[in-house]
Amino acid sequence: MKVIKVKNLVKRFGKLEAVKGVSFSVKEGEIFGFLGPNGAGKTTTINVLCTLLAPTEGEAIVNGFNVIKERDQVRESIGLVFQEPALDDYLTAEQNLRFHAYAYSIPKETLEPRMKALLEMVELWDRRKEKTNTYSGGMKRRLEIARGLLHHPKVLFLDEPTLGLDPQTRSRIWNHIHELRKKENLAIFMTTHYMDEAENCDRIAVIDYGEIVALDTPDKLKDAFGGDVITIKTEDNDKAVSLLKNQYNLQPSQENGTIRFTVPHGEEFLPGFVSGFPIRLISIGLHRPTLEDVFLKLTGRAIREQEADQMQQLFKRRMRMRGH
Repeated sequence: MKVIKVKNLVKRFGKLEAVKGVSFSVKEGEIFGFLGPNGAGKTTTINVLCTLLAPTEGEAIVNGFNVIKERDQVRESIGLVFQEPALDDYLTAEQNLRFHAYAYSIPKETLEPRMKALLEMVELWDRRKEKTNTYSGGMKRRLEIARGLLHHPKVLFLDEPTLGLDPQTRSRIWNHIHELRKKENLAIFMTTHYMDEAENCDRIAVIDYGEIVALDTPDKLKDAFGGDVITIKTEDNDKAVSLLKNQYNLQPSQENGTIRFTVPHGEEFLPGFVSGFPIRLISIGLHRPTLEDVFLKLTGRAIREQEADQMQQLFKRRMRMRGH
């Protein structure tokens, strides 16, 4: 059963087209991910699906309800964890959940066991009486996930669910997400720019500049990459790149003094290559393709490069606003 259906979805802000005719669907019980850098259209798409933004064109159906014509029904059937923290820090964890329950008209007899079960699942039951301004970032994220599940949604939207958290905390939160998916059989729609986090998804849509450039399982995306990734550094990289193109019929790229190219069966290719390559090799590496490799091949840029560019642009804008 498909709980989300999106067809030719477009969202414009003036002349800026943030989402450019995307189409996809999400099945019940599936973890579906949007992988892409900031500014790719991930959060805009989520905001449309959650009725926080109206689409410019196209159609979006969530749990059988149209996001334009049946906004209230959509909102009642979904849970949402925002990218930015949305807890009241001066309330306890328990009070935050009760306020949410009041907004959704959850009966008291339903609320009490549900709240206890969710707080125990995210390991916060013993801390429920404490104000959330005493919580760590990971604890707040876990509480927000519990809050998003309180009213039994059919779809849980997670916008960058572990942004800014350390790897150990991120892993712990994902253990909870997998547990609740099994218990609740709900669909999870998430956005991320963390490659390792995207591996948790059943399917991934790679999105860049508002367009979906690939959609499949993580394994199939990597299998379609076309082989193993070899990285080399030589005493003359420009000459090595020319040689790889003209004599080896490869498509190498250069980044930060390192040459990258792809070959089938890399372990079989390397011995002959190392012994016969006429330019001195300084270093050589081999690995199976990762989602980062896939993204780089599909878009021509790494996510970390785009993130850095956007941070530089933001810094320059702020300096101009301050008169520097």
